Amino acid sequence: MSPAPELAARATRWPVGAEVRAEGGVAFRVWAPAHREVAVVLEDRSGKTLVERPLQSEKEGYFSSVVAEAAAGTLYRFRLGGDSDCVPDPASRFQPSGPSGRSQIVDSTAFSWSDRSWTGISIERQVLYELHVGTFTTEGTWRAAIDHLPALADFGITTIEMMPVAEFAGRRGWGYDGVDLYAPSHLYGTPDDLRRFVDRAHQLGLGVVLDVVYNHFGPDGNYLRRFSPRYFSTRHTTEWGEAINFDDDAAPVREFVSANAAYWVDEFHFDGLRLDATHQIFDTSPTHVMAEISARARAADPRRSICLFAENETQDTRILCPIEQGGYGFDALWNDDFHHAAGVALTGRREAYYQDYGGTAQEFLSMAKRGFLYQGQRSSWQRQRRGTPTHGLEPQRFVTFLENHDQIANAPTLGGERIWQLSSPGVYRALTALWLICPGTPMFFQGQEFASSAPFLYFADHAGALGDAVRRGRATFMHQFRSVASRDAIDALPDPGADATFQMCKLRESERSAGGVRTRLQRDLLRLRREDPIFHRPFAGDWLDGAVLSKQAFVLRWFADDPHTLWTTESDSRDRLVVVNLGLELQIDPAPEPLLAPPAGTQWAILWSSEDPAYGGAGTGPLEQEDGWRISGQATIVLHARPI
Repeated sequence: MSPAPELAARATRWPVGAEVRAEGGVAFRVWAPAHREVAVVLEDRSGKTLVERPLQSEKEGYFSSVVAEAAAGTLYRFRLGGDSDCVPDPASRFQPSGPSGRSQIVDSTAFSWSDRSWTGISIERQVLYELHVGTFTTEGTWRAAIDHLPALADFGITTIEMMPVAEFAGRRGWGYDGVDLYAPSHLYGTPDDLRRFVDRAHQLGLGVVLDVVYNHFGPDGNYLRRFSPRYFSTRHTTEWGEAINFDDDAAPVREFVSANAAYWVDEFHFDGLRLDATHQIFDTSPTHVMAEISARARAADPRRSICLFAENETQDTRILCPIEQGGYGFDALWNDDFHHAAGVALTGRREAYYQDYGGTAQEFLSMAKRGFLYQGQRSSWQRQRRGTPTHGLEPQRFVTFLENHDQIANAPTLGGERIWQLSSPGVYRALTALWLICPGTPMFFQGQEFASSAPFLYFADHAGALGDAVRRGRATFMHQFRSVASRDAIDALPDPGADATFQMCKLRESERSAGGVRTRLQRDLLRLRREDPIFHRPFAGDWLDGAVLSKQAFVLRWFADDPHTLWTTESDSRDRLVVVNLGLELQIDPAPEPLLAPPAGTQWAILWSSEDPAYGGAGTGPLEQEDGWRISGQATIVLHARPI
């Protein structure tokens, strides 16, 4: 006989799913308010029914029971009402045959962790690395990816940001069309393979953050409506289809998602989450679901600190405000402004959403000091105001990047080329230096560390009408870029559904092992960022200032913490001056800008230059000469004060 509903509910740590009990059997719990009865069906691999047990009804549409015959590894599905067919568990912990197959019971306590001394991460001094498991290695698995973690740690990466892994339909995809939020994709290995990846990362001192999608569910392999239409909003839609319902009699849906955030932190030891497209998470409730997600994720494991990141196209800094002040309690936001301005400076193209940027000295100076460029001004592309003020927010709370998965695939090119392939070597070196020296939180995209030539294209695996719709949608999206808007160009776009499109995106092992001048450049910059006493210190007060020298040249000055250090003999404790020139060689005579003046009793000396021959540059002469300042073109130069 099944236990009472109250006992079954207490038998589960999470609100829904199948959980192995230490005393034997498995506790099942599912939310299915569209039905009066639900049964769990245990099956063998051929689909033969072994056991079928009814679940007992609880309040608010939940059903639960403990089934003695079930154990770790058992395959199961749910029978809803009197339906003849069965469906997978919407909170399945593993789908070994994909989202339309049988769910499999996983014992989350069976894995032996070795990271008990790991205390988590904070936002300070992070260097992120975005990774897509399926293309990061030839094998495309967590086990294969583990072998490359030592090299990333040695390079200077501090935290991996893993693109979404929730189970999705097809044999390949970016992961943003997940349908089983609790099930790591079977394409990359088993749940314990994922745990093994995180555990090894922690051994090497690397954090791991997971990208999650809480704005929509994927269209293929999605059985949620069979359990209840209340999973989906009747008031909102997203760019990708039906919005998740968070504000219309939606308490169980809110719990389903907020518990999912805690689940990844607790059972897989992730050091945080990156929430995709949060501007498409719609909630008019008094407490926004993002605040609930934040609170629940942070409470999942009190022994460890986590970081929460958000992508938000509207640049809403309320996301970064503490919950007690009406915010959502996140740690950092992606800074698309930096990417777009850098993209214009690197390529000269100002198409579509790049039209609001000029890649100018003033833009980079403003972003170095204030994070976002758009903080409420009108966007000509969007024809409305964009952004919110960043006053009082520390610079590390803005994630900057030259590349990410979206921006490589969605660039105004046909082949998903990397940004270094579209720019001159000098400008690329100079902007890379600015990016890694500036006080935002930098994020690499996989392969960027060794100048990978592998493209990153949009790929998916949908059949029939859905596949056709994806191809049409991709072509429609690319029409916004003038340079690829012709019919011939659109027809030449790589087919998102072709296996060849996916295969060409895999990183190439020969390039990974070769290294080169770009690897040396970035490695040295990360060392400078990490070890220099001025660049490494905590940010406080008026520690950073800057000035425009020309349309494409500017200076940034990092001031020492203590003004008395101006008079010491320890030059490493004095100010740093970073001179950036993205244009032609510049001569300034006279030089009335006060920031160019060295501290009293000192003179500027070159500490680092992007034009060092070791990086493929032409060398750098003294900047301050008898006839004024002479600044090399397409260069970033770091100066420190040396006693006269």
